[in-house]
Amino acid sequence: MVESAGTVGFSGGAVSRYVTEFIGTFFLVLTIGCTVVSNPPGWIPPIAIGAVLIALVYAGRHLSGAHYNPAITVAIWIRGRCDAEEVLPYWVAQVAGAAAAAGITGYLVGPGTPMTIEGVPRALIAEFMFTFALAWVILNVATAKDTEGNSFYGLAIGATVMAGIFAVGDISCAAFNPAVAIALGMMDVVSYSQIWIHIVGTVGGAATAAVVFTTLNPDDK
Repeated sequence: MVESAGTVGFSGGAVSRYVTEFIGTFFLVLTIGCTVVSNPPGWIPPIAIGAVLIALVYAGRHLSGAHYNPAITVAIWIRGRCDAEEVLPYWVAQVAGAAAAAGITGYLVGPGTPMTIEGVPRALIAEFMFTFALAWVILNVATAKDTEGNSFYGLAIGATVMAGIFAVGDISCAAFNPAVAIALGMMDVVSYSQIWIHIVGTVGGAATAAVVFTTLNPDDK
């Protein structure tokens, strides 16, 4: 996440970047699926999801930037650290990883129990606000020049997702990620007809965070 999503700053080429995004999104979604489907609501899923995201961010940052989230790729592109031609391939890798994980989850633990989102405006706001928070944290701890080279970026990112799940999981299912939302639909955790809430809320929140970041940091190019 520290460098551009292009060839500059990463140890591998395009294939390495896309495979890393696939693997990272795969294990993020696999953890979400196995903990959410096989466990009753409680503290286990948020902690497991936050923990695996911390590990995956540290593991993949030097190869791909460790986005694992189409909305975050949009935010980093708006911020100027992702080449425009890399956005679509990143999305494809992320969604493919999420879909593969959803299929494996179905085999391992079976289908989930669908969550019907009753308050659509509340869910939309919840997804928008906490994806804004996630993108805001990522842009400031993993792309800002004043925090360059820090060792805490992974902890900050994972903790933000964990806090968001605890805070609004019962309101919106706490996807904060379009690829995760698609996978949750495949796992019967959310209705396909309501995935748009997560896609609109997450992309809108991440894009807004990027605009705010660039406005507040005009000299941080």
